[in-house]
Amino acid sequence: MAETPTLFEITPSSESWHTRRRVGFDLETTSRDPRVARIVSAALVIFDDAEGSTGAETGVEGSPGAGSQRVRTREWLVDPGVEIPAETTAIHGISTEYAQANGQPAAEAVAQITTALAQEFAAGSSVVVMNAPYDFTVLQQEALRHGVEFTEPVGVIDPLVIDKQVDKYRRGKRTLSQMCLHYEVELDAAHSATPDAWAAVEVACAQAERFPQLQIPAPELHRLQAGWKVGQAADLQEYLRRTRSDAEVSPAWPV
Repeated sequence: MAETPTLFEITPSSESWHTRRRVGFDLETTSRDPRVARIVSAALVIFDDAEGSTGAETGVEGSPGAGSQRVRTREWLVDPGVEIPAETTAIHGISTEYAQANGQPAAEAVAQITTALAQEFAAGSSVVVMNAPYDFTVLQQEALRHGVEFTEPVGVIDPLVIDKQVDKYRRGKRTLSQMCLHYEVELDAAHSATPDAWAAVEVACAQAERFPQLQIPAPELHRLQAGWKVGQAADLQEYLRRTRSDAEVSPAWPV
């Protein structure tokens, strides 16, 4: 594997991902473990100047950076087919009873979500996902459960991996809420899929503005993040093994 260049060896490009179509993606689920978690809600938040939309989309005016544009959202409320634990309901506010009464069947929703993402990957969109391995692993496992095709993610932008690379030694948590504070991004209704997806795009764009070396095409940044994640996982594993010799941290990214 070729050595991954350091951040400041990267030359900004006029074809930067942050000036093109950007799609925020987020899931709310039943568990912190992505291997067993079921989807309870999902959102795509689309930033571009394109007219028209498909599916259950709504549009509002907004700005994920410089300039104003139309922002379109697509949302899913899902009946996961299992009980939603009280501790996760406390986070996202969706109870088992509410999901059963108002949500789509899981198989139908998972098929729609994977199709929508596959279309964005094929179109060359930048898909912004905070802590991408969690959401994509959840979706991959749901696709397997319901016999739905899962398309390998491409053009993914993960603000968490980027933040750990550009500001490695900053103290404190790196939750989406904390990163919004750090990058001066407004976050309303945290732990709801649409606000979280929207905020993730704004954080990623703020990172690109603060660190111009991130202003490169999405496929190139995707490849770099995969390499950065390997190093980050190795550092965390080394730290954890000071107290637990068998600790293992997966270097896989984005899924």
